[in-house]
Amino acid sequence: MTLITLPDGRHLDIAVSGPSGGVPLIYHHGTPGALSQNRVMQRDVWDRGLRLVTFSRPGYGDSTRKPGRKVLDVAADVEVLLDHLEAERCLVLGHSGGGPHALATAAALPGRVAGVAASCSLAPYDTPGFDFLSEMGDQNIKEFGLALQGEAAVRPALEADAVAMRRPDAVDAVRAMLTSLLSDEERTAMSLDAEGGPAEELAGQWAHALGDGVDGWVDDDLAFVRPWGFDLIAIQVPCFIWHGAADRVVPPSHGRRLSEQMPDSLLRMLPDKGHLMVQLDGIGAMVDELLTTL
Repeated sequence: MTLITLPDGRHLDIAVSGPSGGVPLIYHHGTPGALSQNRVMQRDVWDRGLRLVTFSRPGYGDSTRKPGRKVLDVAADVEVLLDHLEAERCLVLGHSGGGPHALATAAALPGRVAGVAASCSLAPYDTPGFDFLSEMGDQNIKEFGLALQGEAAVRPALEADAVAMRRPDAVDAVRAMLTSLLSDEERTAMSLDAEGGPAEELAGQWAHALGDGVDGWVDDDLAFVRPWGFDLIAIQVPCFIWHGAADRVVPPSHGRRLSEQMPDSLLRMLPDKGHLMVQLDGIGAMVDELLTTL
């Protein structure tokens, strides 16, 4: 992990791995999240000759908070990151809460982004005729309902949730959460009880993300329910939307709505996949599709 200094004096916590000189694949983590790189993603990115580049969004981990940030603001940070890497072009991928940020990066940096993929991504809250909360789980409905009321309303709830996510036995809380969100097939495929498995990796990422507070989580939630700062139709690079029809976290209606707002995008709706399995099981196919844009 490395800290780089941004033009406004903030610090951005980054991690770079894989073949030296390979084209960067910039990965935008979920919400909450941080720069931790899981082994499945590393393998599938490295095997294709790419560098895996991750970073903690402002307010997460060791990245300085940027109060009031919009989704679009992430693009300026990515541009500095690409300059730091001395990379002219990149591929971009974002999952869940990272999806909107990946799309923002593509919209703002068409000269440097060859292609973008968003998996299980949220759609804009302010889309006319779209019910953002429809079919979401109760926890998300409560969380975004508080975010709509502002920081003073949502912060105490996230701080309360973060207590269990920071404990030494947080992996048990993660397993319990995943058990409630995944189908029986997915729970078996993910081997939730395996040492070093997805539950432990996610617990470790959350511990790093929230170790110094919930600023990043708060600012993500607020940004999602406000105007993102760009129009999806403005994205000029190849765009791939991946979503699971069995997603209980971000309902498939979000993936369909993104596709409708970007007529030139390609929608991959996976019939039997949920929120996490789309990424864990499909990352190789996503990267292969992105490689066609270089």
